[in-house]
Amino acid sequence: MKHHPDLLRIATAGSVDDGKSTLVGRLLYDTKSVLADQIDAVVRASVDRGLDGPDLSLLVDGLRAEREQGITIDVAYRYFATPQRSFVLADTPGHVQYTRNTVSGASTAQLVILLVDARNGVVSQTRRHAAVMALLGVPQLVLAVNKIDLVDNPAEVFAQISQEFGELTRSLGWADDQVIEIPVSALHGDNVAIKSDRTPYYDGPTLIEHLETVPNVTDRRQVGLRFPVQYVIRPRTAEYPDYRGYAGQIAAGRVSVGDEVVILPSGTRTTISQIDTPDGQLATAHTGRSVTLLLADDVDASRGDVIASAADAPEPIQQFTATVCWLAEKPLRPGARLLLKHGTRTTQAIVGGLDALFDEQNLTLVDAPNTVELNQIGRISVQTAEPIVADDYQVNRESGSFLLIDPQGGNTLAAGLVGDALSPLHLQEAELV
Repeated sequence: MKHHPDLLRIATAGSVDDGKSTLVGRLLYDTKSVLADQIDAVVRASVDRGLDGPDLSLLVDGLRAEREQGITIDVAYRYFATPQRSFVLADTPGHVQYTRNTVSGASTAQLVILLVDARNGVVSQTRRHAAVMALLGVPQLVLAVNKIDLVDNPAEVFAQISQEFGELTRSLGWADDQVIEIPVSALHGDNVAIKSDRTPYYDGPTLIEHLETVPNVTDRRQVGLRFPVQYVIRPRTAEYPDYRGYAGQIAAGRVSVGDEVVILPSGTRTTISQIDTPDGQLATAHTGRSVTLLLADDVDASRGDVIASAADAPEPIQQFTATVCWLAEKPLRPGARLLLKHGTRTTQAIVGGLDALFDEQNLTLVDAPNTVELNQIGRISVQTAEPIVADDYQVNRESGSFLLIDPQGGNTLAAGLVGDALSPLHLQEAELV
């Protein structure tokens, strides 16, 4: 099967034993994205275990076991395709202590499949994951009510879970057309690729039909060019004696020859004279494309600078509010001196204060916490030694995100969002206890 150029980035989330492994295996199996020898191995292993049919979770559980023991990676990426669209799926762990990995896997997702066990309904981990997805600004959400074949009165159970989940997502800022609930049985394939006659109470699309037709939304608001300079190319050869190109990947927007741009943080203005790629020159390049930009004027630009469209270039900032998910065992405290990596620029930073802590279970804010602990999400103030060229995360996910890094060991300590990403979640203030 040839991959369709329309690519959708998705992620899975849910509690342990809700059936994520089986669902991912079912998606791979039903889209014929696994090799015949892999299927044969799963069938043999399933027979050895005394099962009547293939256990599709075995297609992914080997890597999952390694991941949760910390042997290999913390988020597994799967690739599959249908005739209508190609997909990259970030398969994240379900344990509470791996919330940070869910943040990592869902940070670039355009759609998240959130699983619940029909027998358990919406549980605390469901609320936690939904809150994280809202915070990250995931444009589309699917609630897969799995194991619907194992409950009595499935129509009633599905309606009750859908109502409770709808109330939750609306309180988190999602519109009704951004969320869909689908009753599925990942084990038997009901409503995954084929419409099930065992769910007459449901008249919506199958999961794959929805994945194929959902709008491919990259950002809630489109912005102009954001191009972090990664490398300055100056061959100084006989063939290219005066060549000066600025290489990198377009983080947001598009660029065309003749566009007026500004070099930030210096503020120098110029125009694009040429767009080079290994395959030749382009007239226009879009988000995600790696290119080399040539400028009409001899300007001073280097790694860490940003080439932005002159029409809507952001103001460089050194003091700002941010929302962070803390990823380290050692808690974050006010006054911490860290490194901040935004795009291709890394600079020293000081955490000025801890403004609030997000209680994702009660959907409340705890004012002025003493620390932000592992897996917790908080609003902080940051001051950087050098200006960064960033948009508010609510405006653009790519140019509004950053990392906080341990200056001694180089470990990533936090994933950060520029601005107050908690404000759209309609949260209530709570007292610190």
